[in-house]
Amino acid sequence: MTAIETQVQYNSSYLMISSEDYMVPEEDWDRDLLLDPAWEKQQRKTFTAWCNSHLRKAGTQIENIEEDFRNGLKLMLLLEVISGERLPKPDKGKMRFHKIANVNKALDFISSKGVKLVSIGAEEIVDGNVKMTLGMIWTIILRFAIQDISIEETSAKEGLLLWCQRKTAPYRNVNVQNFHISWKDGLALCALIHRHRPDLIDYSKLRKDDPVGNLNTAFEVAEKFLDIPKMLDAEDIVNTPKPDEKAIMTYVSCFYHAFAGAEQAETAANRICKVLAVNQENERLMEEYEKLASELLEWIRRTIPWLENRVAEQTMQAMQQKLEDFRDYRRVHKPPKVQEKCQLEINFNTLQTKLRLSNRPAFMPSEGKMVSDIANAWKGLEQVEKGYEEWLLTEIRRLERLDHLAEKFKQKCSLHEAWTTGKQELLSLKDYESASLIEIRALMRKHEAFESDLAAHQDRVEQIAAIAQELNELDYHDAATINARCQGICDQWDNLGTLTQKRRDSLERVEKLCETIDQLYLEFAKRAAPFNNWMDGAMEDLKDMFIVHSIEEIQSLKAVFSQTPPLHLLADKERVAIMGIQNEILKIAQTYGIKVLGENPYTVITPQDIINKWEAVKQLGPMRDQILQEEVARQQANERLRRQFAAQANIIGPWIQTKMEEISHVSIDIAGSLEEQMNNLKQYEQNIINYKSNIDKLEGDHQLSQEGLIFDNKHTNYTMEHVRVGWEQLLTTIARTINEVENQILTRDAKGISQEQLNEFRASFNHFDRVRYEPGPVLVYSIEFFSDLSDLQKRNGMMDPDDFRACLISMGYDLGEVEFARIMTLVDPNNTGVVTFQAFIDFMTRETAETDTAEQVMASFKILASDKTYITVEELKRELPPEQAEYCISRMTRYVGSDAPPGALDYTSFSSALYGESDL
Repeated sequence: MTAIETQVQYNSSYLMISSEDYMVPEEDWDRDLLLDPAWEKQQRKTFTAWCNSHLRKAGTQIENIEEDFRNGLKLMLLLEVISGERLPKPDKGKMRFHKIANVNKALDFISSKGVKLVSIGAEEIVDGNVKMTLGMIWTIILRFAIQDISIEETSAKEGLLLWCQRKTAPYRNVNVQNFHISWKDGLALCALIHRHRPDLIDYSKLRKDDPVGNLNTAFEVAEKFLDIPKMLDAEDIVNTPKPDEKAIMTYVSCFYHAFAGAEQAETAANRICKVLAVNQENERLMEEYEKLASELLEWIRRTIPWLENRVAEQTMQAMQQKLEDFRDYRRVHKPPKVQEKCQLEINFNTLQTKLRLSNRPAFMPSEGKMVSDIANAWKGLEQVEKGYEEWLLTEIRRLERLDHLAEKFKQKCSLHEAWTTGKQELLSLKDYESASLIEIRALMRKHEAFESDLAAHQDRVEQIAAIAQELNELDYHDAATINARCQGICDQWDNLGTLTQKRRDSLERVEKLCETIDQLYLEFAKRAAPFNNWMDGAMEDLKDMFIVHSIEEIQSLKAVFSQTPPLHLLADKERVAIMGIQNEILKIAQTYGIKVLGENPYTVITPQDIINKWEAVKQLGPMRDQILQEEVARQQANERLRRQFAAQANIIGPWIQTKMEEISHVSIDIAGSLEEQMNNLKQYEQNIINYKSNIDKLEGDHQLSQEGLIFDNKHTNYTMEHVRVGWEQLLTTIARTINEVENQILTRDAKGISQEQLNEFRASFNHFDRVRYEPGPVLVYSIEFFSDLSDLQKRNGMMDPDDFRACLISMGYDLGEVEFARIMTLVDPNNTGVVTFQAFIDFMTRETAETDTAEQVMASFKILASDKTYITVEELKRELPPEQAEYCISRMTRYVGSDAPPGALDYTSFSSALYGESDL
């Protein structure tokens, strides 16, 4: 233990005690509290009681702490009691110097214990200085009651605080953090007592809101049962904002020393329990080893006889079951025992290690249960196990050979029996009696193939007999079944040989009888096939569908058919000859009693087929002539429709072409006023409308032509589609031209452009109005109405961007890329790639005419608003007509500004919106 130096310094204002190891420097407010009379009262009472608790051992006590220690006698006695040492003999005199000498002896003894006293002299103690006396007693308490307290490398105050925290940690409403306010409610003191002597206090009945009762309970129990005198008053502690720390520490240290003996007993009991626990664990391990060793040895004893059994089974299934049992033994039963054996060795080694570490004698198992005994028994088990496995495999291989031969015998028998199934019935058939020569020959070839197959199966029959003999030699357990099946196969084989030879003889006899009739069938087939093909061709020609589109084509076809001679006169002779061959076949069959089938094996053509086709050919000639006459009449009617349509189309087509050219000239003609052009175009429009009846009549003729399936007309170059497209373009052109002239009139009147300016714009536009195109399907039709294609190309009513740029340059514009792009957004806002005449006129009028701007409209509104930046509803109604005033009021937004009255309107944004300059 490191020596502790304690300095006690006294001055006129306060007393400070410091310690390097166990005292924490007091804060400023703590120093002030040392002057509190309540603190002095608590220290006086506590220190007095503490001194008396030791002095009574010497049969004395003190009443007044500052008076009773003045002569130094009781002070020396107190030090002898608490230290257990003898101090120098005190002076017996009553003079002041005697007292000072005695006190100095006491102070010297304190200093000899490593406590450094500062500013504490014997004179102050002799003079009865209370603060110096209390400081000296506190120094003694620290040195002899608190300094030796040590908990986990902490000592003195910190050790005592840690001891209190640990002892009271499990208790509710207790949180010891210091030696003053943490003890005010008395629960911490009651918890300390209950922790060591739960029989003295029922902690569950204590209440945190009764601090005086809790403190008195602790004081009374401690004094009565723990021999700790009452050193404090409950009321003083409760009524003091911060109880005196030294008084609390002094009192609590008494509990520590009171319970120290109990803790030593607890430590001794724990040591005994620990030793007993180790011994019990060792005994448990010994018993477990004995139990596991006995069980393992018993299992080995039961298993070895089973593995030594070498009685072989008669069947492969039984031997495989033995092998499966052995495999279960290896997979299921033995692995846990291997683990038990390993665990047994581990437990034995662990037990010996624990006994050695705990200074116990080594464990000696019962006789025959040593680790070496178990290892020897295990070795014997594995040797028997290895021999058993080898015997099992040998027996299984032996039975496997027998089972293989038996299975091979069954397989070959099954194949042979499957092959012979139905063979006896097949050989017994008399199908050749009603067969043709071809079928007889086919049956002969089939029978030869069967004979080859029969010879090939001879080897399998011999193998079956050989396997059966080997199974008998090896004493197969089911040899009787094998022999019976083998004998049945041999008997069946002999019967098949007899039936095969008998069928061959029958087939050869019938074959010779059928060859004569077959020659006649062949002759019939050779002559009937060409004649049948000739009749098919004749019928195809007479039934052939023909398609003609003109009267010339049908007349030509009729002339060709009229030149063909009568067909039945040329082929009747051949027909008679073929039918004679068939009659000869029937005659021979009746003479020799041969069954003749109704079908010729060399052809599908029957005599009845020839008779039927011959009758059909004779009837098709007149039918063809009738169809030709009907087609001639239809083509004559179609020719009349062609001529009727061509006569009208040849008039309407040129008329449409002429009107298109006239309208084009009117639209580009700059002579005359716009009103005159409008009148001329209206007259053209009325004439075109009046001509619509001719188009309708032509549509009717076209409908008749389509119903008659007329697709060409050599009498005209105009089709109905050409006329329709031309008519639609004519209507579109006149309507568009009238609209352009109307827009020009509106532009002229609205912008104040003269007729001369408009004519100049038209001349410039016409000069650059040309189109570069690739004709589409619709334009191809319209081109046919124009005799001069260059007119169509150069008068399109639109300019591309390059022509428009050239036109502007010719009119004196100096264009850069940016400026030209701006102009294009004006004349082509939809980005179509062309500039129409109307867009050109609008652009030129904006460039030449005077127009209103958003700024001018704003200036006008500002005048109406008397130079204000907003305008009111009343001003609009007063200055504008009602309709225009309501229009402005409904569209103007509210004016935003601090200087405007409620309901003021924003005419600036409204004016910008009129010219597209805002989002209004």
